Amino acid sequence: MRFIYDAAVRWSDMDAYGHVNNARFLTLYEEARVAMFFVGARAQGLTSFEDGIVISRQEIDYLRPVDYGDTVRIELWVSELRVAAFTVSYELFDGDVLASRARSVCVPYNLAEGFPRRLTAEERAFLEPYREVSAA
Repeated sequence: MRFIYDAAVRWSDMDAYGHVNNARFLTLYEEARVAMFFVGARAQGLTSFEDGIVISRQEIDYLRPVDYGDTVRIELWVSELRVAAFTVSYELFDGDVLASRARSVCVPYNLAEGFPRRLTAEERAFLEPYREVSAA
């Protein structure tokens, strides 16, 4: 199962060439991730992600420019699930055309105490349905 998020492309996302700036792709991916971990999880009664998640690594592949206009669709899933980290993979579609792929390594973090923590059983249960294992 994938989490689907429709993101509006803002005029401020544009670069001098009239395309979404490369750095803004990460902002769009962040919006989708926040929707999944805060809005989606909260809808299921889970609030522990709000205690903290930090990103330890991000990578992105730009496949084609995205112009200002309609919303873009971002699909997210969990491609790796470990005891104290998980990887979120993304695909960003402009219409029906794949425009970008990305991955973020997420680490649950205790913001109050200032250290990484393990995923709780409830967090794992929330993430598990979104887990897709690559054939590669």
